[in-house]
Amino acid sequence: MSKIKVCALFRPLNQKERADHGDSICIHGVDSESFIFKDEKEDFNFSFDRVFYPGSPQSDVYDFIALPLVQAAVDGINGAIITYGQTGAGKTYTMEGPSIMDGDEKNKGLLPKVVNGLFEAIALSDETASSMIKLSMVEIYMEKVRDLFELVNDNIQIKENRQQGIFLYGATEINVTNCTEALQNLCNGIANRAVGETQMNMASSRSHCIYTFTVQQEITKTRRIKSGKLILVDLAGSEKVEKTGAEGRVLEEAKSINKSLSALGNVINALTGGSPGKANHVPFRDSKLTRILQDVFGGKSQTALLCCCSPSPSNAPESLSTLRFGARAKHIKASIRVNSPEDIIAKKHEAMSLNKDELRERILNKLKENFKAEDVDLLEQLFILDDFFFDPGSVEEVEAAYEDITVRTISLLQKAVEDLNSKVEELTEQNAILKAKLRATEMSYPLHKEAKGSASFLSGTFGINLWVPSFFHGTN
Repeated sequence: MSKIKVCALFRPLNQKERADHGDSICIHGVDSESFIFKDEKEDFNFSFDRVFYPGSPQSDVYDFIALPLVQAAVDGINGAIITYGQTGAGKTYTMEGPSIMDGDEKNKGLLPKVVNGLFEAIALSDETASSMIKLSMVEIYMEKVRDLFELVNDNIQIKENRQQGIFLYGATEINVTNCTEALQNLCNGIANRAVGETQMNMASSRSHCIYTFTVQQEITKTRRIKSGKLILVDLAGSEKVEKTGAEGRVLEEAKSINKSLSALGNVINALTGGSPGKANHVPFRDSKLTRILQDVFGGKSQTALLCCCSPSPSNAPESLSTLRFGARAKHIKASIRVNSPEDIIAKKHEAMSLNKDELRERILNKLKENFKAEDVDLLEQLFILDDFFFDPGSVEEVEAAYEDITVRTISLLQKAVEDLNSKVEELTEQNAILKAKLRATEMSYPLHKEAKGSASFLSGTFGINLWVPSFFHGTN
């Protein structure tokens, strides 16, 4: 089991921060992996795989985080790099540098260095007869996945199968043959990205941007295809409206960004907070961002998370929140495996050899691993009544069916709990009404005795017959 690599990066102070607090910073470095974060109330100790302090060269970030993943992608292992943090924390600068086409080696961002690294690694490979790098680029804007190479594709669907895992159906993939061609396409895509101005950032990213490099190589000896994927994710920053001054359309964008980042936080909590030995529902489907990152955080990828922070006391609460997110993500474990062509062929053969009943039985057996047998039997009856079972044609569809059944089971259980709570509330109200009536009856009983006695006295003494309400006649 491999843990996610988590690093912290503190950008240099900007002009506004220097004007507000001078050169004061809220971190005290201990070593290259640990530091003390000083809040107004207390100090916090943090340890990560690596800490990049203000002024750290961009090349250090690439060498430690990206270079191993570049080589892994060439070796057929999927990888991902994610930049996370508040708006204006340096995420996009770390990813792009001053410009994608900037030739300054010292300040080059991760993207141009990854492009160079991929082509260099393929050129040095002895076992490759031919190779191809495909590039795609999308953004998640207002909960829609948009193709940044073809703007007409503004609502790309997220799909999943056993062979590819999570993929974006219909997203444009461009074959790039050299570094210059790849960088030029990246420039074109970045120009189409949604940005806006806030009080914290003149060019604030208003979307999550996802760059995907797919490396395919034909192995000389076996003539088989080996494929690896490297994803770079530049997340939009979390925002506080009182600091950004967002309003109108920018405010709506901020709400969408914060909602998806909150969903990502829930996924991290679910992945790290479950009871040992128990299945734990992870809400990957709660947002487009978490759905796309399901393989990244779900154990099918080597993943590096870079937590970008401001070192200024003016942004201490936001930086502390970012660091706590990173500390939580450190506990996620992943099972890394090479994408093997033999595995793909075996899975297809296995799918062809199974009939409908066998496939359905496999789904039910998987359910029984996490639920009681009698519960699975009841669910089977329910799904048959709802015509939920179908005739899957592949193992991928079996896996998808199992996931859909799990999600539906959870929904059914949640609805049952809601119905039960509603019934409890209804019974509580009825109980309160009955108690009120009982108290009224108990209070009326002495009055009944007194009224009955007075009527008898007046009738016997003076011959006066008083009318007593019928309500009292039924009480002894």
